[in-house]
Amino acid sequence: MAALLNPTSRRLATAACRRISTPAAVDALVAHRNFQERCSSSLVDVSGRFSEMLDATQRYYVVGGKGGVGRTSMAAALAVKFANHGEPTLIVSTNPIRSLGDSFEQDVSDSKVVRIDGFDSLFATEIGHVKLEGGCPGVGSFINNLMGSMGLGTLADLSMLNDILSRFPPGLEEAYALSELIKSIELQGTDKFRRIVLDAPSTGHTLKLLSANNWIEKFLGIAVKGVNAASSMPIFKSSLEKWQEISSGLEKLRQQIAGVHELLVDPRSTEFIIVTIPTMMAVSESSRFHSSLKKYGAHTRRLVINQVLPPSASDCRFCASKRREQARAFSAIREDRELSGLKLIQAPLLDVEVKGVPALRFLSDSVWK
Repeated sequence: MAALLNPTSRRLATAACRRISTPAAVDALVAHRNFQERCSSSLVDVSGRFSEMLDATQRYYVVGGKGGVGRTSMAAALAVKFANHGEPTLIVSTNPIRSLGDSFEQDVSDSKVVRIDGFDSLFATEIGHVKLEGGCPGVGSFINNLMGSMGLGTLADLSMLNDILSRFPPGLEEAYALSELIKSIELQGTDKFRRIVLDAPSTGHTLKLLSANNWIEKFLGIAVKGVNAASSMPIFKSSLEKWQEISSGLEKLRQQIAGVHELLVDPRSTEFIIVTIPTMMAVSESSRFHSSLKKYGAHTRRLVINQVLPPSASDCRFCASKRREQARAFSAIREDRELSGLKLIQAPLLDVEVKGVPALRFLSDSVWK
């Protein structure tokens, strides 16, 4: 990692290549340079400057994208950049894979908010492993006891009902955990955390997080009605207080999830940032991701293109092939109706693993200009 601190070693990942000059390599170079015209010489789109983010009203930044594109590194680098500019910042990972702690080389697991070494105003936590007991808190155990006391067996005898009550829909656990964290953050005001960067899981999980509100509205609406109806039945009169408690708990959960969704889709509070890499497969998924985000009402302004090879007139066969692939991906981005309107930020392919605070500081200065 010391190499990162040595300016002479800060270079992009270019192998020791044999000098060649083929028509294909020249074409790829021209296409890449045409794309570069949209961006400043510092690899960052002029229209997507970091200063705009500092002046913006958004407090929450959700960094998402397909697996393997460097979401966590980009989210961590953004949080570091905010902290370096004196912004009290919290970075939160809702990813079930504990990669955020690995990036900072600190234990930030189990929802513990930890101050990152080397910073006065940068904190991190992972909430991707938060689990709730039972699909609807208290419902399963209560009905089990009630059925047992009536000699009707248990939920284990009713597999369908047991399955419904013992599981949360995809995204609901993350939404609940996020709602608890956001509630705590909002109570502390902006003095504690001015910026909150969310390292979101892969595209599918992120969309499930956004869609959890739709599911919870339907399911809990039905569940509350069912609980209220059951509480009015003579056979359940003796347990009326418990039924009312469950009904109240379900309604509270519904309101919490709705609150998270409202915050995530409010453009004054939240901005989604999509991270991709210059491959056709990644660009296609990013396009679908942006389309789905719009469907759920989420606001996206920036597209980070990670692992970009630098332009060069000299290439080995492998690098020339990769440049042609990247040039095709750049062209696809320009022509894609979902991605072409986003502000572009290019992130270089580095010759070192982005791990630890020194590496993240370097990456933040390289990307978030």
